[in-house]
Amino acid sequence: MIPSLRSRAHVLPSLPLAFSHPTLSFRPSSLSVKPLSAAAAAAGPTMSASAAPPVEHIVLFKVKEGTDPSRVGAMLAGLNGLVSLDQVLHLAAGPVLQTRSSLFSFTHMLHSRYRTKDDLAAYSAHPSHMGVVKESVLPICDDIMAVDWVADRAPEALAVPPGSAVKVSFLKLKEGLGDAAKGEVLGVIQGIKDGFAQVEQVTCGENFSPARAKGFSIASLAVFKSVEEMEAAAADEEAVNSRKEKVREYLDGVIVVDYVVPELQPASASL
Repeated sequence: MIPSLRSRAHVLPSLPLAFSHPTLSFRPSSLSVKPLSAAAAAAGPTMSASAAPPVEHIVLFKVKEGTDPSRVGAMLAGLNGLVSLDQVLHLAAGPVLQTRSSLFSFTHMLHSRYRTKDDLAAYSAHPSHMGVVKESVLPICDDIMAVDWVADRAPEALAVPPGSAVKVSFLKLKEGLGDAAKGEVLGVIQGIKDGFAQVEQVTCGENFSPARAKGFSIASLAVFKSVEEMEAAAADEEAVNSRKEKVREYLDGVIVVDYVVPELQPASASL
């Protein structure tokens, strides 16, 4: 069986930092991957302030109970190997720390970045990607959710360093809300980096791939140096609750996933 990485249940939050997070001892396992893609190598570790914001791609997986760990490892190795594709600027996949949602539960997450929507489409249609999905993902997953958005800003670093804690939030807005309400929600998320010193990166935007998003239309991604830094941000209850109250009336659902970027090893290393 797949061991649970969640230490206890949590109240559903309304913003990426609106929760109380327990101390976690999880250490991401090493995975075998191919070398960085040509696009990632050309992009380098940082982006200039004038660089175009990347396209963010998040996929959440729910692996079937009782799946042999070797098959889970094969899925992660296959997904992480896709970092070698030319369109990919950053890609990492691994187990989630926990999912906070009253409706969904996920076990693994993939985060990747691309220069353009066309690059994401080319990645999705690439035979290597389709092969991994058909042979290693679909046979062992009960549920898959994917959300894509154009980041509202260009992060200083395209590649998220191994060991970083990542908090991904998907928001479902109430029906009939106009652009003003949507803009207010996005504005609150955009202010997170200025309000919490522990945050290294924040991007947010509107999902442009609704087919597998389960009705969630706003997405955000916050990066911290470590789980401890993420916990420290969440402990600022006054700041968290202030942001939560600003958008509560607009929300019909929230999914928050915590994840640690795994250490990736050269392809020659054993799993």
